Formats: sequence, structure tokens, C-alpha cells
Amino acid sequence: MNNERFSNYYKAQNIMPDSEWEEFMGALRTPLPTTFRVAGSREIAHALNQTIQDTYVPLLSNAVFEGESVPPPAQIPWYPEGLAWQFNVSKKVLRKSVEFKKFHSFLVFETEVGNISRQEAVSMLPPLLLDVQPHHCVIDMCAAPGSKTAQLLEALHAHDTVTSTSIPPGLLIANDSDYKRAHLLIHQSARLPSPALMVTNLDASIYPILKVPSGNPAGPRTAKKLQDQLLFDRILCDVPCSGDGTLRKNVGIWKHWQPMDGNGLHGLQVRILQRAMRMLKEDGRIVYSTCSLNPVENEAVVAAALNSHKDFELLDVSMQLPQLIRRPGITTWRPTVDRSINTVFDTYEDYTQTLDETQREDSKMLSSHWPPSNTKELNLTRCLRIYPHLQDTGGFFVAVLQRKQSTAISYSDRKREAEQDDLADVSAPETKKPKLLSDEPPADNSEASVDVENPSTPAAVVNSDIKDVEGERKSTPAPSRSQQKSKVADPSFKEMPYTFVASDDPVLQSCIERLKLTSDFPSHNILVRNPDGGAVRSFYVTNPLVKAVVENNDYTRLRLLTCGTKVITKQEAGRGLDTQFRVLGEGLPVVLPYINPESIMTSELSTLKTLLEAYYPLCTAFPEPFQSVIEARAGGSHIVRFPSGKWKDSTLTHDLVLPLWKSNVSVTLMIDKKAKSALSLRLFGEDITTAAREAAQKKGRAAPEIETARDSEEVQKPGEDDNALQMDSS
Repeated sequence: MNNERFSNYYKAQNIMPDSEWEEFMGALRTPLPTTFRVAGSREIAHALNQTIQDTYVPLLSNAVFEGESVPPPAQIPWYPEGLAWQFNVSKKVLRKSVEFKKFHSFLVFETEVGNISRQEAVSMLPPLLLDVQPHHCVIDMCAAPGSKTAQLLEALHAHDTVTSTSIPPGLLIANDSDYKRAHLLIHQSARLPSPALMVTNLDASIYPILKVPSGNPAGPRTAKKLQDQLLFDRILCDVPCSGDGTLRKNVGIWKHWQPMDGNGLHGLQVRILQRAMRMLKEDGRIVYSTCSLNPVENEAVVAAALNSHKDFELLDVSMQLPQLIRRPGITTWRPTVDRSINTVFDTYEDYTQTLDETQREDSKMLSSHWPPSNTKELNLTRCLRIYPHLQDTGGFFVAVLQRKQSTAISYSDRKREAEQDDLADVSAPETKKPKLLSDEPPADNSEASVDVENPSTPAAVVNSDIKDVEGERKSTPAPSRSQQKSKVADPSFKEMPYTFVASDDPVLQSCIERLKLTSDFPSHNILVRNPDGGAVRSFYVTNPLVKAVVENNDYTRLRLLTCGTKVITKQEAGRGLDTQFRVLGEGLPVVLPYINPESIMTSELSTLKTLLEAYYPLCTAFPEPFQSVIEARAGGSHIVRFPSGKWKDSTLTHDLVLPLWKSNVSVTLMIDKKAKSALSLRLFGEDITTAAREAAQKKGRAAPEIETARDSEEVQKPGEDDNALQMDSS
């Protein structure tokens, strides 16, 4: 694998000493190791990490495949608390080695329920350096597919326990401009359901102003209450990029790479970072990152943004993650102006002198592609460059920016910025962005062509005062206020709105009473999605800050796709039962602190084994005393707690709380098939679930029959329920 243009271009940029070049290129030609991390927001994380250390590492330490020893998983040294792992084995070993097949099954099922997140090692860096706290207001501007979003959610939920989820005071908005990828983001984040999460579908470079009530963003809304712009404590800009740092897993880049890929994305990257700067609070922090090695997408973007916003500086993070081997950002580079790397100019002025007037109008090159004269003053060496040969990773770039603490933004300056930003305060249509994202570059590595300088786009209007980037293009006049107002409604946006229900809503109060919820349940922060006023099917819970955003901003302008956590849903009951509501598996951690403890049943692992072995075990199939307890219960939604302890050869290291549904004569464990399989493997060392037996039968292997209820009272199809209690995003 080789690309002469790639080698010559990066050698000319002096991104590393010549003595490291061969080792660097050699690393790029080897497959990327498999890396994963244990979800850090749960107490179960440390128990699961201990299981890996005590069970799987010894099991795999002596593994031999086709006469050769296979290295076991090893902890990534720089990741906090040893919660990230790496192993380097081929797919053939995973499929055929008995030891690794068992480990692989463990990883797959724990990933499905959110306890483990498979994620490239360098992709874990931006959320760590962002330093999110539970009270922070955070936005992930280019969030799909969601692995970094999951880390940010874990940081917001740092106070969660093994069985219950806190409702953090902060907020995380996960945004992506691609509608389909935004829905992938929703699916991934469902593994770690959070009342503090909102998902939007907007162009990050023109992300609109969000309004909240003045003085107290979480306060009650009144008709005449003044509004302020919502500013963020932390912003992640993991921007679209050319992705050449991912050569180890996207080998197609070797064939198609050419230097203009980065040039075409530079303007968009600058605009996204500049937009983030305008949305940040004083003393707030931005992390800008790419999976590109190209300084045009990295240091050049950071330099352009810093020169347009003098109140920002690069943070020195050299003391953070001390075991991470990194290289400093570079201060000189020479962009190429066409597909041939031989056409270079020392300055933008030298380049433009070779063009006639028409060529200058059509050129996509900007002065910010070149190093500014003040690169040393900008401290670009504080940026982080990660190279594959340093610690067996992909290539990556990270910069951490902060508003200067000595610089206070005056009210008039803030008002001026807000007035300028109001030009972008319109419904942004669905925007296609290059899919070469730092988490998941596609196989198609054709030239990135982004019309970053189209003067008719709203972005050109918003940033028209940025000389280096937008001042070099003619721009159309800004639309009038009346024109702006006429564009607020977006007919292309078809998502149902979220509406807050009154805390004394009769249906909600009926649920609270029937599900035995306590008086401190946050009934004032409950959302529904029934725009036509139809019967409510589900209730979502959120926090006061999310409520303030939802109530003070038009959802079509925000293009709000999802919000909060679905906690209660309608269940069509079986024969002889009224239609009721039940607690969802994904919502149980949120609701659990508000459930009357006396209503929660307690049982042993023998009961859980029975629940896993059948979809609808009869009440009479359970051992005593649980059989008598469940038979005495009315039909409907119930909660059961399994305390930590041992049963036969199985050990439960932490309390486990799960939702049930009781029909006339049977009981159903209301978590999905994959969650059941993960539990079974973790506790009993094998998959004893009905789904596993059915899969075995399809392959022609016999499986034992389990007595189950088969009448019309069955309330749920196998695997039809939501997610398991413990979830995360991959």
C-alpha cells in the first residue's frame, strides 16, 4: 500500500522528523487494533472491568491459534481508570479460536446493552479533554455516529449509580446535519438514555441562536418574560474532514488520496469553529478535532478562527493524560493549489498574482489556507498531533480552545454578536455534509467537494465580518427581518413536536398512582408527542434546562428529532385486563428513584433464570417465595430487584433491577432479546434464552422445551420491548 502524492505532500509539511518516517508509514500499512471502553458512568463499569481482568485476560493469555500464541487484551495506558482496552487479533482468530469466540460474544452482548462501547482509541480523546461536568451546558456540533456523544453523556451522568440514573442539571445537544445519520445517532444514544439529551438536525456552521428566559434559564415561562441567548460551557467540534488519519481501517484512501480533499473542507471547518466560538460562555471550552493529518484542516483552521476571535486562546493540555504520547502542532505548512503537489506558493498573495480576475473569482483557495504571520503568538504548538506509530492508533488532531479569562465580553459586544447571529436564526434545511467523519469515514474516498464559499448561503452572511475567510468573497445583501420571519417555518421538517403536559394531567396522575411513584416525581418536566391532541401513548421526562429550551424555541427551526427519555408507555393488556401504562426498560433507571420501595419485589437469581429461559413463564414455574408473591400481585407493570450475591455457580456483583409485566397466569421480563442474552452470558456463562434456543433450532440443533403461556393474554412479542436497564452508545 502506497501513495506517492501522500508521501511527498506530508514529507514537505515536516509533520515529523525524517527519522520517524519509515516507522510511521509502516504503521499505516498495518491493520488497526480493536479498541473498546467500559461505560464510565455506571458503578457496573468497574465490576465489568474486573471481570475482563480476572476472567478474560487469564483465559486469553495462553491462547494459541494455528501454532502461534495470540496476545490477550491490554489496557490503554492513558485512558482514565484503566477503562479502555485494546487487542490485536484477526477476524479469523475471533471466529475460530474457542477462547476468543467466548470473549467476542461477551463484547457483542455487553455492547448491545451499552456497558461497553467499541470505539477507536483516538476518538476517545476529544470528550476527555473537553472535561464535561454534570452541570454543564454542552453541544456536540457534528455528533453522528455517536461514540463521542456517549462519552459526553457519561460525563453528564457521572453521579449515576448501578441501578438508577440521576437527572443532571446540565444539557447535551447532539447535532448532525445529515438526517439519516442523526437518526443513527438517536439509535446509538438510546443505549444510555438521558433526560438531558436533545438531538437536532442542523448545519453546524449556521446553528441558530437558542433562547431561554433571562436570569433563570430553568425558571417558569411567562408571556412577557425577556429572553437571553443560551450559551454553552463546553462545545465539541469534531468536524467533517478528509479522514486520511484513518488509512489503517479505510484502505481505499490509499488509492484515491490527493491533497485537494483537505482544501475543499477548510472553509466549512473554519465556519463551524467560528460558530462554536460565538456560542460559548466566558471561561467556556471548545475542543476542535479531526481524523486528518493535513495542517490545512487542522492548524490552519485553528489559526484562522483565533485571528477572527481575539478573545480566545489555545489551552496547554500537555499535563493532561500524561501517558498519551503526542506531538505538538506545527507552525509552518505549504498548501498545494491543485491535484499536483508540486504547485505550491509561499503566500496567498504569491498565489493570487498568478491568477486573472475570473480565476480569482472562481478559486476556492483562501488566505487562511496559508500560515498567518503570527503563528508563534497563537501558540499552535499547544495543539495535539497523534500519529499511528506512537501508540498503535489512528492519526488524529486535537486543539483545546478557551475564552481568555482576562477578557470580559461587554453587553454591547454580546448584543452585537447576537444581532449578527439572528441572521442565522432561521430554519436550516437538511444539509448534506461530507461523510468522512472522524469516527466513521466511508469506503468511498472520492474527492471532497464542498462549496464552502457560495456567497448565497446563510453562512456567508453570518460570517461576512470574518476577513480571512469570508471577506474574500462577494456576498449578497442580508435578508430583512420580515424575510427572516417568513422563513421560520420549515415545511420539509415532518417530526412530531414535543409538548409539556400539566403536572396535574389526569392521565399522568393515573400513571403516577398506578405505578406507585412518589410525590417528588418530576411531573412538571414531562413531555408527550401527540400533536393532534390524540390519546397519549408515551411520557418522556427531561430536566428544567431542557424544558426551557423546548418551550422558548420553535421546534421546526431547531429541527428537534428527540428529547429526554421515554419512561412510561401504554401497554395493550391481555384478556381480562384493562389497558395500562408500564415503566419502560430504558426509562427504569430514571424512574427508579421515584418508585415506592415497598412496591418493588425482591427475588433471587433462580427467578431470573426462569425469566430468561422463557418468553412468558407461567407464575407456577417460579420457585417459592417469588411464586406466591407474583401470584398475589395484580396484573400490570411491576419492578423486581435481584440483590448482589451468589447462587450455585453464578455471582451477581451488583444489584439488578428489571421491569416485569404480569398477565393473568404468566409473567414477562420486559427487556429485549439482546439484553437478555447479555445477562445470561454474564451470570450463567451461556446463553440460556429462548431466542438462543430458537436460533439453534434454525441451525438444526435440538433445544429443550420450556413450559410457557400460549394463550391470548400474551402481551408482547419476543424481543419487542425497549432496551435493557444498563445502556450506552457505541
